[in-house]
Amino acid sequence: MSDREVRTVRTVNAPRELVFAAWTDPEQLARWWGPNGFTNTIHRFELKPEGIWDFTMHGPNGQDFHNTCVFKWIEPPGYLEFDHLKEMHFYKAMVHFIEVEGGTRIEWTMRFDTAKELAPIRTFIERANEENMDKLQVLCKGAS
Repeated sequence: MSDREVRTVRTVNAPRELVFAAWTDPEQLARWWGPNGFTNTIHRFELKPEGIWDFTMHGPNGQDFHNTCVFKWIEPPGYLEFDHLKEMHFYKAMVHFIEVEGGTRIEWTMRFDTAKELAPIRTFIERANEENMDKLQVLCKGAS
């Protein structure tokens, strides 16, 4: 891991296809994406190379955060890659879904352009990603 990357690893007790679907089905994704207390409105979701994922995250304090991502590489059910295009927080997300005994290991890397961009938000992102994974784990447990 470099000083411009955040890496989040979690094993979810669910089949790989189910976990991949939770990342690629907009209805499921809206239920778990974002830190605790956030909700989502997905405006556009085109799961294909160069497809757009356009959404608004609604913070618990009522503040809205518009986000746009572009899918770059989709290899069901093992890999998903997208670029997050928000100014000041541009990153490439690379997510591996690996079958392991008892479930699916998720290896999620967020690569920023520079360490300087990531440094002031690293702690927040690391915590937020763990909260994301907690919510994903609950969603998958209910579905499996």
